[in-house]
Amino acid sequence: MVAGVALVPNWSAGAAVTDDPTVDAATKATFQKLADAVFTDRTQALVDDTGSGRSGKHDKQRTSRFSGKVRLSGTQSRTEDSALSQLRGRKSRLAQLGEKYSSASTSVTLDATQVKGRHAKVAVTETTTLTYEKVRGNEPKTTGFQAHHELSFQADKHGNWQLTGIKDTDDGVAVNQPATPEVATPATADDDSPPEATRSSTAKNAPAKTKNLTSGTYDYKAMAAYAKKYWSSYNPAYPNFDGQGAGGDCTNFVSQSLKAGGWKHVPGYTDDWHKWFGTADIQSDSFVGVNEFSWFALSSKRVTSLPYVYQLDVGDVLQMDFNRDGSKDHSMIVTSRVSGVPYVSYHSTNTYNRSVASLIASYPNAYYYAYRT
Repeated sequence: MVAGVALVPNWSAGAAVTDDPTVDAATKATFQKLADAVFTDRTQALVDDTGSGRSGKHDKQRTSRFSGKVRLSGTQSRTEDSALSQLRGRKSRLAQLGEKYSSASTSVTLDATQVKGRHAKVAVTETTTLTYEKVRGNEPKTTGFQAHHELSFQADKHGNWQLTGIKDTDDGVAVNQPATPEVATPATADDDSPPEATRSSTAKNAPAKTKNLTSGTYDYKAMAAYAKKYWSSYNPAYPNFDGQGAGGDCTNFVSQSLKAGGWKHVPGYTDDWHKWFGTADIQSDSFVGVNEFSWFALSSKRVTSLPYVYQLDVGDVLQMDFNRDGSKDHSMIVTSRVSGVPYVSYHSTNTYNRSVASLIASYPNAYYYAYRT
C-alpha cells in the first residue's frame, strides 16, 4: 500500500454525465508514483554521473515509463525536458564552484486528491536528500528539503489521465526547482526612511572575515541548533506562515533562530519596523517580514552588512532579491561553514544545509545581502 494515499471520494460521483472517469485507489497510487518519478528525475539531474557510465542525457527515464492510464501530457513532457536541461546546467555551474552531489533520494507522499468531472487536483509532499560529494573533503554529509506541490490531471475521452501542470505551493526555493519563484509584495515603511542594505558580492575569493563563535553577546551555536531542530517542522510556540502567499515562513523562522541565540524583544507597535518581537499570539512586521527585518536589524546595529556572501558564518543571515527590484524576497540563516563555504537553512521551501554555492548557481542574477550578527 502506498503511504499517504488518501481515499478521497470522487467529486463526480452521482453526476448526470455517466462517462466521467472514476478515480479509484489504484489510480491515486499511480498519480503518486508519477509525481515521485517527476521529482526524482529533477533531483537526479543534479547528481554527478561521471562515475556511473551514464552521459546524463538519459536521466529522464522514470517518467518515460508511464503510459496508458496515467502519464505526462505532451506539453508537460516538453516542460520537464526543459526543466531537466536547466537543472543539468545548474549541476555544471555547481561543479565549477567546487560542489557536487554523489547521490540523492526523493520520495513523494500523496496528501489529497480532488476530482471534478475530467479534472483532478493532486496535492503531494516531496522529501529530498542529496549527499555531498567530497570535493573539498569535509563538506556536510547531506542537504535536504521538503516541498509541497499541486499536480493537475485531465482525463481524455477514454478515461486515461494525463499530467498537465505542476504548481509549487510553497513560497520558497528548492535546489531542484527549475523556475524562479514568485516574489513577495514589496514592503513599504510608513514613517522615516528605512536603512538600505549593502549588496554583497558573490565572488568566491572573499577576504577573511573571522567571527568569534564561542564568546560574545549571542550564542551562535544555539541559533544553528534551533534551525537544525525545526527546519523540517514548525515550533508550536509560533504561528506558521507557510503557504500564506505573502513571503511564507522564511523570516519568521530566521527570527526564531536568532531569538534562540539571544536576540531580545523590542516591544511596540507591530507595524513599527524599529521594533522586533514574536510570540504565539503577536509578531512585529520585522519578525516575519523580509524587508522589515533588514530595516530593524540594520537600524538597531544588531547586524552589519558583509561585502561578500562567502564571508558568512554560523548564525549570520543571508537575504535574496530574486528579480532585483529593490524588494528582498527571501531570508536564510547560516547553520554551518566548511572550508570557506557557508551553508544555510530556511523555511519555504523547508531546507537544511544548502550551500551558498548552490544558491549562486541556481540564481546567478539575483541580488544577495549578507549580514553579520
